[in-house]
Order: sequence, then C-alpha cells, then structure tokens
Amino acid sequence: MGLDNVAVQWPATGRFYDPVAPAEFVDFAELADRPETAAPTAALAGHIARTGTVRATAYTEVVDLLLGLKGVLYATEAAEEDEDPVIDPDGCAWIAGGLEKFVEGHESYGHTVTFETVAELLRTALAEARLAEAQLRWLEQRLDDLRDDGGGPPQWSFPLSEFAVLARFYRRCADRGFAVYAES
Repeated sequence: MGLDNVAVQWPATGRFYDPVAPAEFVDFAELADRPETAAPTAALAGHIARTGTVRATAYTEVVDLLLGLKGVLYATEAAEEDEDPVIDPDGCAWIAGGLEKFVEGHESYGHTVTFETVAELLRTALAEARLAEAQLRWLEQRLDDLRDDGGGPPQWSFPLSEFAVLARFYRRCADRGFAVYAES
C-alpha cells in the first residue's frame, strides 16, 4: 500500500476529517482529456478529478529533496501521539509554492524530470544563495543519501507537467481552505 494525500475539510469536525467532494477538482478532468497531455499527467489529473486524492508515493523523494525536509507529503511534522498526519491549508500553500517555483525553474532543463535534472537545478539555485558552500554540501549529502548501495541514482522520470498538476492540487487546497490528510 502506498501514500495517498486526500483533500479534507479544515478543520476536523470532532475526531474526523470530512473528505472534500471530488466536484471541487472536476476541472482537472479537462486536462486529463486533452490529447497533448502526457499519459502520466493525464492519469494523475484524472485521479484527482475522480477522487480529490493524489497517490503521493512516487513523489515523496523528489518533494522532500525540493523542499529540504523529510516526510513532507507524509505530514510527519506532527508527533503521532499529538496530531493526525494532516497538512493544513498554510502547509498546502507552502508545498504548492515550492512546486510552482520548481516547475518554472525546471523549464530550461526540459520537459522530463530526472534525478540529474533536479540535482543540476538545485546546484544552480544554491550556488547563487547566501552560504552557498554549506548549502551545496548539504545538497550533495542529500543526493548521496538517495543513491542505492552501488551509487546509482533513483530512476525518476516524470513529465514536468505532472509536477504542475501536483502543484495545482495543493494550490487548490490552500486557496479553498482545505487540508490534506496523509493516508498510508
């Protein structure tokens, strides 16, 4: 079983979060139905339109790397005994903003997101940042941690448009005051 990010009403009513009606995401189906939309992007957009949910497992490593934290889509900031694994609307806005910035920045690297393109984009961005040397060391450690025992990189290959849809899902949640429940 994988990780699902389910759009829910914020705040919880009682002990439970009420799922958001898929009708809130029905316009995602339009993107899914366009013939020029890459198949993985269409599948993601169609699933969101039908369920109000993102099957997030495939994106966790990339999103964690991009946003600089671990377990972002798992909502692991909350201690298990204290809170449910929920990304509040402000957290959704933060995720959406990071993904939107990534999509915009990645356009010059092409329309396919790979480990190599993400690494190069982040190296370039951090080289211009304050404390670049320390941040670049941090990045290289994170990249090494993602490699397998033989030193091989993760085999990421996503259409860039898939990340645009992912950003749009979290932006929709933020803009309409929804939260996202991390269900695994």
